[in-house]
Amino acid sequence: MHFVDAKGILTGGHGSFGMNIYRGCTHGCIYCDSRSACYQFTHAFEDIEVKRNAPQLLEKALRGKRNPCMIGTGSMSDPYMHCEQQLRLTRQCLEIILHYGFGAAVQTKSDRILDDLELLDAINRKTKCVVQMTLTTFDPALCRIVEPHVCNTQRRLEVLHKMREKHIPTVVWLSPILPFINDTEENILSLLNACAEAGVHGIICFGMGLTLREGDREYYYAALDRHFPGLKEKYVQLYGNAYEVPSHRSDTLMGLFHSFCENHGILHQPEDCFEYMRAFPKPYEQLSLF
Repeated sequence: MHFVDAKGILTGGHGSFGMNIYRGCTHGCIYCDSRSACYQFTHAFEDIEVKRNAPQLLEKALRGKRNPCMIGTGSMSDPYMHCEQQLRLTRQCLEIILHYGFGAAVQTKSDRILDDLELLDAINRKTKCVVQMTLTTFDPALCRIVEPHVCNTQRRLEVLHKMREKHIPTVVWLSPILPFINDTEENILSLLNACAEAGVHGIICFGMGLTLREGDREYYYAALDRHFPGLKEKYVQLYGNAYEVPSHRSDTLMGLFHSFCENHGILHQPEDCFEYMRAFPKPYEQLSLF
């Protein structure tokens, strides 16, 4: 990893902000869109760029804001990758969010988030905290192939259950679903049943498939050659250089997804999930909790 002094930390606006403390990732997921050339990495993806002044920038930004809102993190780079265990920059930023009375929406694949469980609980008791967990592959052996350097799905489900015990709401990203790899009814139903058991509030799924573009595509195809010989040629034949790579089972699986969520009272339209995560509670809503 290497360190930089960033000029700013918050992006967005209109009632919610986002931040990325790190740039790059060490989880090694074979499908990661953040590897794409359009993001203009000037360093190796696994050589994590650390915004060492992120807490100071966040403190300055929040101190100057009169109206608290939700602060999201994890959209581009996981805030709980390996270096967080040493650096604790995500934790420092969460402490600042708590201090200034803002809310947090944290997206991760890692069980390292449990190191900050009490802090997340404190934010949720004061305002609102939403934990987002990515799930793609229920089978542990397959999960180790597609997401090799992060905890498996079963452990992530344990995280969701622990959040439920603390009454911290959760949203799952069911994405990506890889054609001819994990695009089976068995996999999708297993994940959906596990989400229902964990009491998730919403599940985000933009479709059964994945996206590939320059940089990401080459890395993914190399992984297919290593782990699924012959499958790359099938992708090339079916999809060429397309950005959207849908499963041939997409319609069936999406129908299964929507009907399951409707039957279990789980938010399943992306815009509804995002609206829920962006919504900052009014003061009287928090007072009613106590």
